[in-house]
Amino acid sequence: MNGNYGHLLFEQAVPIDDDVVAELRPYFESAHFDARDVFHRAARIDLHPDADGPGGNAQYPNCLPATAKKGLFGEVMAGLMTQAYQFVGGHQWSIPIFLFRYHAEVEAYIFDLARDPARVREISGRHGNDFIALGIDPATGQVVRFIAGEAKWRASLTPSVMDEMMLGSWTGPPGARVRANDGVWNELNRGLLAPQGLEQMHRLLCEKAREQYAEAIVSLDRALLIGAAPLPRTDLIFVAGNKAARRNPGDTYLPGVVPPAEYTAGRPLQVVELVVEGGVDLIERLYQSLWVNP
Repeated sequence: MNGNYGHLLFEQAVPIDDDVVAELRPYFESAHFDARDVFHRAARIDLHPDADGPGGNAQYPNCLPATAKKGLFGEVMAGLMTQAYQFVGGHQWSIPIFLFRYHAEVEAYIFDLARDPARVREISGRHGNDFIALGIDPATGQVVRFIAGEAKWRASLTPSVMDEMMLGSWTGPPGARVRANDGVWNELNRGLLAPQGLEQMHRLLCEKAREQYAEAIVSLDRALLIGAAPLPRTDLIFVAGNKAARRNPGDTYLPGVVPPAEYTAGRPLQVVELVVEGGVDLIERLYQSLWVNP
């Protein structure tokens, strides 16, 4: 950590096996539980259908195409790391619920797939914040700050892949090409002081845990009013991917000491890099294991 900037690098230390999948499974099931309930009800699927029951092929999130699962994996891991490790500022973060139900394309996909198993297709990513975590004052129960995260997965993490993700692709005529500036840095720089994800979190707390989070709900009510004084915001970038062939242990592809000049938002910023081997297989095994008796 260096002032308002923090960087964490995680590197795989043991082989990925059934024990790793089993240890991750409870957190992933918890993260997806709300959306699973919502999508199954919308598709009129029994919440716990038999394998051969009507719509059993369309269970969330197991049924999603591989690309969608990779995106979800990054978002859930970002939440896990946010709760498990100390980030810049030393704040305690809480994720009362994940925002996965706000993905209309997944809802439509599961509805169709339950009725026609042949309708397998790719799904675009969910719009808005990848996840929101709250800083709740333990004495008052009020939300005093929040963290908004961008989570990304890449099959192979290399410097060029990282540059394209953060800065955008090359554009312009030959000999005068420039970055499109439509990558993650631009998304963070344009991030609202009170983003829609915070409103979605407020809505879910009202529906799911009004009494437990009463003070938090009231404080979010005030902060979400147009023109209200905003809550302090921390930005998070979580990038996960497979180890590149030429990568050396300890190599980082995002700045380790200070944020780059491209990040102009001026808020506290936490960067997390997670490097694994065989990550695609891990994601598939993990998501196929959810809500399946071992």
